Amino acid sequence: MSEAKVSVFSDHVCQLGEGPSYDPATDTLYWFDIVNGQLLEKRLSGGAVKIHELGQMASAIAIIDDSRQLIATETGLHVRDVATGKMTLHTAIEADNPVTRSNDSRVHPCGAFWIGTMGKGEEKAAGSIYWFSRGELRRLYSDITVSNSICFSEDGAVAYYTDTSTGLLMRVGCDPATGLPSGEPKIFVDHRKAKGYIDGSVLDRDGVLWNACWGGSVIEAYGPDGKLIRSVAMPVTQPSCPAFVGRNADRLAVTSAWSGKDEKQRLLDPQAGMTFLLDIPVNGRFEPRVLIA
Repeated sequence: MSEAKVSVFSDHVCQLGEGPSYDPATDTLYWFDIVNGQLLEKRLSGGAVKIHELGQMASAIAIIDDSRQLIATETGLHVRDVATGKMTLHTAIEADNPVTRSNDSRVHPCGAFWIGTMGKGEEKAAGSIYWFSRGELRRLYSDITVSNSICFSEDGAVAYYTDTSTGLLMRVGCDPATGLPSGEPKIFVDHRKAKGYIDGSVLDRDGVLWNACWGGSVIEAYGPDGKLIRSVAMPVTQPSCPAFVGRNADRLAVTSAWSGKDEKQRLLDPQAGMTFLLDIPVNGRFEPRVLIA
């Protein structure tokens, strides 16, 4: 276990903090409290947290252009006007299924969007992973219980994902031009005998995958060969997802959650639900913009 300076970026407590994404144009981190339907934003340089009530569960954000964002919610992909906050449904995803909601999602380097869904109560095999690009939607993987860890190599030739319930982090070839998978997924990391669960991940320029280990109180870094190369202690039991932040994408922000804890457990985990900054050297990169048309 390696030591790193971990500081509180936001002490706003999220029941289920998730989906952090950094906008370098405005030096702003966005993230979600999924179950409470809130989008949060705060500049890395400081200032107050802004809380936007979305009126539905939401889990991921992608930048379309300087004035619009794409939000993954329990009903599908919504275009959000940055200036007004107005949300307009663009593409429905499982909108007629009240059991499911969106979960972990990320933009491929070509501008395609992989969107994970799952049951609101973690119902077995209720979720899927979808591919979206320029208005087209395809289901890639079905029978997913908890979709997580979606991320891509910088050249777009490799994709990673997991069904957290399996304990297996998967790796699959990907068409750099379309973001569609090619070939059969193979096991990248077998986490079944380790403490905690594979949650959100990001992949840096060196091919190192940084994963938030839910229930393990750590951020784990895996080399391109799938070997664990670093484990960074976190001050919370349930870190949920990392994101590269800063002008050089050389730091990590990490969301967390208190979801699933009773009152006694929350007292033992007083910072659960806060959002953190990790001052460790990372060779990160910014999220691509998503193509909607």
